[in-house]
Amino acid sequence: MGSTSGHKNEGLGRRDLIKRSAALGLITVPTMSFLSACASSDGGGDDQVEKGKTSAKNPLGVNETAALDVVIFDGGFGQQYAIDAEKKYTTAFPKAKVKHSATQKIQSQLQPRFNGGTPPDLIDNSGAEQMDMGVLVDKKQLADLTALMDAPSIDDPNKKVRDTLRPGVLEMGQFDGDPVWIMYYAYTVYGVWYSQTNLEKLDAEYPEDWDAMLALCAKAKKQGVAGWTYPGKYPYYLPFSLYPFIAKIGGREVLDKIDNLEPNAWKDPAVKAAFEAYYELQQKGYILKGTPGLTHIQSQTEWTKGKALFIPNGSWVENEAAPTTPKDFKMMVAAPSGLDSSDKLPFGTIWASGGEPFVVPAKAKNPQGGMEQLRIMLSEESSKNFTKQVKSLSAFNGGTDGLTLSTAMQAGVDALKKAGDNVVNPRLQDWYVKLQKEQIGTAGIGEMMAGRLTPAEAIKKIQGYADAAAKDSSVKKYKHQ
Repeated sequence: MGSTSGHKNEGLGRRDLIKRSAALGLITVPTMSFLSACASSDGGGDDQVEKGKTSAKNPLGVNETAALDVVIFDGGFGQQYAIDAEKKYTTAFPKAKVKHSATQKIQSQLQPRFNGGTPPDLIDNSGAEQMDMGVLVDKKQLADLTALMDAPSIDDPNKKVRDTLRPGVLEMGQFDGDPVWIMYYAYTVYGVWYSQTNLEKLDAEYPEDWDAMLALCAKAKKQGVAGWTYPGKYPYYLPFSLYPFIAKIGGREVLDKIDNLEPNAWKDPAVKAAFEAYYELQQKGYILKGTPGLTHIQSQTEWTKGKALFIPNGSWVENEAAPTTPKDFKMMVAAPSGLDSSDKLPFGTIWASGGEPFVVPAKAKNPQGGMEQLRIMLSEESSKNFTKQVKSLSAFNGGTDGLTLSTAMQAGVDALKKAGDNVVNPRLQDWYVKLQKEQIGTAGIGEMMAGRLTPAEAIKKIQGYADAAAKDSSVKKYKHQ
């Protein structure tokens, strides 16, 4: 999920996409012409190049003379990392010409090509004009990337690409069953972000349980510092720490039931306990005054100024908040504090998942080439290059050895190491965008944290929204496998 979207205008940016990593751009509702074209598609490519001969060096059977057409979203990550990886493709296939394009208008520029059956071979489908993933998958517009996942990795021929990915990345690209439709290239760590410097000023350590969290917030308040802030205008940031908190209390199955829109999923005792804990922050005055009216940038600025200790966010915040971050800030991230010793999962349970979605269109002329380009990008060398250039982890599980990492990036790496298998990946943000963003995040959790709903009222309201979505026949349903 890295910082790929523009945030110059309040109407645009990551706050309007709770679909990632991370928050990697908006899901724009496609125009009717695009939807119509998708609906009429049979998903087959009639003009594909002849497949090449497979070998140890060419496991996907790339046509060595066929052109490769790549379109990259030119956002916060830029495009140089992709250009560098394309050079390696050219080295491997010197007779193949690579056409590289970069744009911030993904849908505007690619819609006519999809409509005409001539899409590129590889697309970085991100940004404010990101094409709706659900529509693309449902209308069979994307190629299944299983062949890529089962291909040998660049670095170790005895290891499949799927076995080199960070936790949750492959699953994020799946919608129904085993096919993998999307390769999320960046990797976002969500959690509770803080300044190590500001904790040291209070002679404090990061709190691992809720009693310690409340005690630290009380101590900070006496010094005129709030415990927490968050984007009150876009309160669907709160789940970045709240959802893994729920999982820690009650187990990951609680989040699975919520994702699956199961009856009474929001009435689980773990949800009640988590909501009541967060509500206590509000009731005791541990939330920065005025937070309900702040944008994401404003809340981050108040945080980097030291007016609040903690903020729920994703790892893009390092780049996004850079203009206001003091040099001695020592930005860090940690998993949510637990509730108490009865929690089902250990401290360290965290939400992390893929972002920056790459797709190979079903009607691409050179789908094998598109997948091979992704295979190159998922090598250790290309991953390191990406991390050095854009200060973000990639989906490749590694690629940081020998690099000098910022405190924020190192904290993310350390948090993932501590979490081990206890990495959760809630899918509401992928599967049911409106439900997650407008209803659960804003009308439910946001109203509770502003003090306008009690936890019981918020849970009842949210369960109602979830039940309505479950009964809505126009909403395609997905479930954890």
